[in-house]
Amino acid sequence: MLDILLKKGGEKVNKGEFVDKLSSKAGLSKKGARVALDAVIGLITESLASNEEVLLTGFGKFETRARKESNRINPQTQKRITVPKKVVPAFKPGKNLKDIVAKKLTVVEDGSGLKVKVGR
Repeated sequence: MLDILLKKGGEKVNKGEFVDKLSSKAGLSKKGARVALDAVIGLITESLASNEEVLLTGFGKFETRARKESNRINPQTQKRITVPKKVVPAFKPGKNLKDIVAKKLTVVEDGSGLKVKVGR
């Protein structure tokens, strides 16, 4: 599946492009693919909002995490601010996803830092 999502240079795939690729890969109409994708996103969102984990074996786990209150500096004003405690959604990739990404992508260093490159 990773093959259908990669663009040259690590560009982002937007929702419309993802729907097009899903439609082609799954043999669905574009409308059917959009409905399916919206349903999956909706189910994951509802589950997280109910504090339920969503485990897609081999792909990963969607979960919620608690963040404690922290003190930060506002970069524009340089004033200290307190960021309140909150709950955030999180994703932990599964072993299969990590293995596929590691096999298909490499890290290269250029003048501005580290980059991800397709291929070995």
